Amino acid sequence: MNLKRTLLSPIARLAGISAFREYKNFLKAIKNTPEVQQALLRRLINASTESRFGEDHHFKSINSYRDFTSAVPIGNYQTHLPYIKDVFAGDTSALFSRGTKICMFAITSGTTGEPKHIPITKQFIRNYRRGWNIFGVKLLKDHPDGWLREIVTVNSSASEYFSPAGVPCGAISGLLAENQKWIVQRMYPVPKVINQITNYDQKYYAILRASIAHDVGIFVTANPSTAVKLAQVGRDNAEKIIRDVHDGTITLGNDVPDEIIHRLRFPPNRAAAKRLEKIINRHGQLLPKYFWRLSCIGLWTGGTVGLYLPLVRKYYGDVPVRDIGLLASEGRFSIPLDDSTPSGVAEITSNFLEFIPAEQIESASPDVLLAHEVEVGKEYFLVFSNWSGLWRYNIDDRVRITGRIGNCPVFEFLSKGLHTCSITGEKITEHQVVQAMSHAAASMGIEVQRFILQGHFADPPYYQLNIEPVNQIDMIELAQRLDNALRELNIEYDSKRASNRLGAIRLNILSPGTLIENESQQIRQRHGRAEQYKHKYLMTEVINDLVSSEK
Repeated sequence: MNLKRTLLSPIARLAGISAFREYKNFLKAIKNTPEVQQALLRRLINASTESRFGEDHHFKSINSYRDFTSAVPIGNYQTHLPYIKDVFAGDTSALFSRGTKICMFAITSGTTGEPKHIPITKQFIRNYRRGWNIFGVKLLKDHPDGWLREIVTVNSSASEYFSPAGVPCGAISGLLAENQKWIVQRMYPVPKVINQITNYDQKYYAILRASIAHDVGIFVTANPSTAVKLAQVGRDNAEKIIRDVHDGTITLGNDVPDEIIHRLRFPPNRAAAKRLEKIINRHGQLLPKYFWRLSCIGLWTGGTVGLYLPLVRKYYGDVPVRDIGLLASEGRFSIPLDDSTPSGVAEITSNFLEFIPAEQIESASPDVLLAHEVEVGKEYFLVFSNWSGLWRYNIDDRVRITGRIGNCPVFEFLSKGLHTCSITGEKITEHQVVQAMSHAAASMGIEVQRFILQGHFADPPYYQLNIEPVNQIDMIELAQRLDNALRELNIEYDSKRASNRLGAIRLNILSPGTLIENESQQIRQRHGRAEQYKHKYLMTEVINDLVSSEK
């Protein structure tokens, strides 16, 4: 153990007592799911009875779950928007008890193009942080070599702009990082000011420049595409990074504000620069698997982002990977407790959870199940109520129940409900498309990270595979194998293909760099929030070839 770890160890162990207690309490809670959930629902209702939402929905008359479902219909952002607009303008009583402080509005993408603003209260932050504490305790319990070694995270700014009432609007990850305990912040080699860099190439360079010479034990970021991009920036700027480490400088572009650059100060480190040069001489590339000795990586592994995992392995090596769970601006909904699985146990201590069977999502009166009532192996859409002021909120996340701990469900994220396409009743999902491509690519001994499948209405209708060329690979064969794999995964697709109600997948070869440029453009439109960007592998909009051909 080095000197820093020796000196900080007693303080860290003292600070960890509270987190370990939260972990033990959570394990106890998930054995009593119905009781914990009903008690949480009662607390949520009591806390908002005097709000305008509570008055409009007769919270004072709610005495049971049946009363609750009768008074509050399942909703979404649009149904909450009139109340959120008033909170955004400064009237917190629209969703909360009078005097409730809004710490920030978390920004997330909206279906209409306008960003969603999720109210973040102190209670919400306490719960969100507790979820991370539980996650972290179990992670370090399984990977003790990460104890008191540096942690690298990729976050966005908590203050991108301000509401009319002067409340910051940004990323909740940035707020949590800025308000971490002192002992935890000591483990972050990346200065918080780097979160304010909006050019994501420059931001990733700054993150690597700040951390590459440190003893990093844990790397955490939500999106694996971020991990890939971070590694590529290091690979492509190796000479500049080594020079900056040697000289104690940081070389950033002209679009990074001077006030940020002036706050970044690093001492010259010739020994580290020499070590990095040896890596280049030995391996030919400067990659995380060579310059960091990671104990664990934390990132999303479920749904469509799982396609990036082979590339993460390529850049980061054979390091244990722990899914960080289903978490969003609206809350944390699962906590993975094991490596190498996208499944996590439902976070029932912070969210009152309900589940709609996936096959009933378009029904006007779907069955709605409580957390302890769902069936293993079945797929559902997640509905929640929590301290964000959102009630019976359909977050449009499709999940699969993969197991139980006690009477608490364990589930994995599959896709967004909007990531489903159906031309003739086949109802293929983005999850199926990604899984089919994984099978097709593996059968040809290749890796495919980016592609887009889009439906075309023609005679017969078909799906078009938009993809950049893969060297020395028969792309027509890849499209055929994708088609066959999709038929194996989706019986309705297979039926429509067999009856020629759907034609075979057609190939459209794109110019190299097309998809990454499209991704970069969308990230720029999001003001550099690359962490929230998710590549769409299945476009739900269907192109009408018959109309196009008539023009």
